[in-house]
Amino acid sequence: MSSLSQHNNGPPPAIASSSRSSLTEEGDNPDDGLDRERDELLNEEDPLHENGQLDRGLSTQRRQNTNQPSFASRFLSSPFTRGSRSNTPSPSDPSDGTRNRSSAYPTASTILSYLNLPSSNPASDPKDPASHDWYVEGPGKRVGYDNLTAIDWIYEYNRERTRLRQLTADAPGPLGKLKLIADASQVWLVLVATGIAVGSIAAGIDVASDWMGDLKQGVCSNVQLGGKFYLSRPFCCWGTQSYAQCQDWRTWSTRLGVTNKGGSYMIEYIFFVCLSVLFASCASLLVNRFSLYAKQSGIPEIKTMLGGFVIRRFLGAWTLLVKSLGLCLAVASGMWLGKEGPLVHVACCCANLFMKIFDGINGNEARKRETLSAAAASGISVAFGSPIGGVLFSLEQLSYYFPDKTMWASFVCAMVAAVTLQAFDPFRTGKLVLYQVTYHSGWHAFELVPFAVIGIIGGLYGAMFIKLNMRINRWRASPSNPFNTHPVLEVMVVALLAALISFPVTFLRAQSSELVEYLFAECRDINDDYLGLCKAGTGNTGVIFILLISALIGFILATITFGLQIPAGILLPSMAVGALYGRVIGLIVEVWQREHPSFIAFASCEPDMPCVTPGTYAVVGAASALAGTTRMTVSIVVIMFELTGALTYVLPIMIAVMLSKWVGDAFGKKGIYESWIQFQGYPFIDNKDDAAVPDVPVSQIMMRYEALVCITATGHTIESLRALLQEHRFRGFPVIDAHRESLLLGYISRTELAFALNAAESSTLTATTQCFFQHSEGADPSTTLDLRPWMDQTPITLSARSSLQLTKDMFEKLGLRNVLFTDKGMLAGLLTKKDLWFVLEEEEDGRLVGEWSGVLNQRNHGQG
Repeated sequence: MSSLSQHNNGPPPAIASSSRSSLTEEGDNPDDGLDRERDELLNEEDPLHENGQLDRGLSTQRRQNTNQPSFASRFLSSPFTRGSRSNTPSPSDPSDGTRNRSSAYPTASTILSYLNLPSSNPASDPKDPASHDWYVEGPGKRVGYDNLTAIDWIYEYNRERTRLRQLTADAPGPLGKLKLIADASQVWLVLVATGIAVGSIAAGIDVASDWMGDLKQGVCSNVQLGGKFYLSRPFCCWGTQSYAQCQDWRTWSTRLGVTNKGGSYMIEYIFFVCLSVLFASCASLLVNRFSLYAKQSGIPEIKTMLGGFVIRRFLGAWTLLVKSLGLCLAVASGMWLGKEGPLVHVACCCANLFMKIFDGINGNEARKRETLSAAAASGISVAFGSPIGGVLFSLEQLSYYFPDKTMWASFVCAMVAAVTLQAFDPFRTGKLVLYQVTYHSGWHAFELVPFAVIGIIGGLYGAMFIKLNMRINRWRASPSNPFNTHPVLEVMVVALLAALISFPVTFLRAQSSELVEYLFAECRDINDDYLGLCKAGTGNTGVIFILLISALIGFILATITFGLQIPAGILLPSMAVGALYGRVIGLIVEVWQREHPSFIAFASCEPDMPCVTPGTYAVVGAASALAGTTRMTVSIVVIMFELTGALTYVLPIMIAVMLSKWVGDAFGKKGIYESWIQFQGYPFIDNKDDAAVPDVPVSQIMMRYEALVCITATGHTIESLRALLQEHRFRGFPVIDAHRESLLLGYISRTELAFALNAAESSTLTATTQCFFQHSEGADPSTTLDLRPWMDQTPITLSARSSLQLTKDMFEKLGLRNVLFTDKGMLAGLLTKKDLWFVLEEEEDGRLVGEWSGVLNQRNHGQG
């Protein structure tokens, strides 16, 4: 029988990636990457185009590291080196662990520990049942995970349990207990170090961005009170009642000696615009020159990674450095972006670097993702001054798997980060964030109506923002975009537009965090109303009009900005827009109550006391805008509660958030992050998604046996298997019996097969060496190659008659990479996580292919 089982009339073989991409050029290239030059491999490691989408034309063969990296290189790699740092062991690595040859009956732990060893030379391993049980079924040895592939959650957790059992077995008694305690403490050391690092970085970003942001309008000079140029305006004018009385702060027109009012305005306008463009272009240049992964917020990628996807170099040291520096410049530019989402990325980068110290965590992909889930909470903790909100944000928005131990770890990390930021006290106000406020009065029952109106507006805002932002970014990624190949120039144009529009409008001239601070505050707490927010009488009408214009301009600028190649989040801009329209409604209700105090709805107002607090409407508006944009609920309420410190306003915020989510979901279930995951083409299957699945058998969806490329258990040589890898670009191959057609024996990944062949050829075996995937009587261990240790002999299988709903539940609940389908033990088909994701996306868009049409057979796809 032929070594390949493939239907003659079937479609062409699938490309290496199992995503349903229509890119066929990779499938036409017979090169499997084994013999490529080093530079070519290095250049292919970055999977992102300049537009931010995945490059599905990547080679799936990962470069094998033949040298152990130095300790320092595990933390900082050169920005000019494209290669990812792989954990793939060297084929010539002699370390295989010692075996107790006196035992003829190895235990399950011994067998699993052997299979979990990083590498060995299979040609040199004696097939001695006294040392290894070669006939036991198991998951097989693993080399590692290719870039842009899914991890095997079941394998990783089994591996971790085996490691813990061995840790205790190697040192029973008190010593074993001490080893377990030391091993468990590694996670806490990582999280505490991450919290301290994130708090320190956040404080530095706050100080640097505030100084550069104020630099656009003037500079502190040594005139009267000892002002220095490195002080921002609040610190330069510390102790004065208003900025107008501050002698040390000088605008650029004053510094240049221009006293004419018109001339002063033009000088300040020019400086504001030029410095805004300069800061934005520098931030974008940093991203495009040194680390493309540092662009945007990073939350869609983190969410995908926590779901089990591998994106190498996304959490590296250069990404952390560029993200931190770029974030200072981007925030200072005054563009409509925030630092809250990017700080989550910064936190995960810090945790990833600290995890490299401990092999027990760094060597297990499942444990790494649990630790990253906990670390992500610290980013929101320092961004909003909300430790509990950060934990809930990680639970509600980011994490795929969030057990109780991870919640406790998240709490510790978020708390340490908040304490560190509080210790630095970057604003010298005792507040964790600039816009943290406390209110003096409560709310009245009649205000539930305007609060509900704010919630409805928030849902409409979120739906419009997502749809408009997606359209803009689809155009941005298309060839019709004149800036398609000039991302830095595009950032400069948008920054120029934002600066030109923002300077004439008083509210837009301020930094976003400064604007939110003023909108949240009560007028009696504002000592220096330099924005003109608390005007009374007829001036109030003008304030309302300017606030509405500012909200509209902010909405447009935010939709254009989010998606540029610059570090940028969307949480603070959404809060600012929501606070603007919330304050408008609050001012309208305040004027109405003041002009008509005898109206029946205002009967509960106390005489001679302010009845309506417009600042609370701004808080409710900010919460509604966040809920409409992200579709989060509980975490937003807690974040807003921690910001205001007013328990009495929890109910209005909850009502607004509830209505905002309902209205937003009426236009689409996906929030902004889920929409970006879909736009980028990341194969993320949300286990929290309760959307209905078509009631169809999985046989309509799976890649059927006739279209699969399978490997027979016997009849192969090293040379023929190499030819197979060169001819077909699949991620993996089902293994079937050579004598009983389609009888499933197991599954072997492309990475493990290629590594085993490399290891065999580096020894005494030749290209004509016979290879076996099942027991072969009389085979000489010195002249044959047994590949069973590299084969998963117990893959997850389902009946070919299973429903699509059951298959989806299996992928979600178990975190599977692929599922093999059988009919009475015979291979019937295969479905990968990427294929399932594509089918669900098609179904959501109403494009699911009809009955028995075989969706996978209509396109080129990978089968592993």
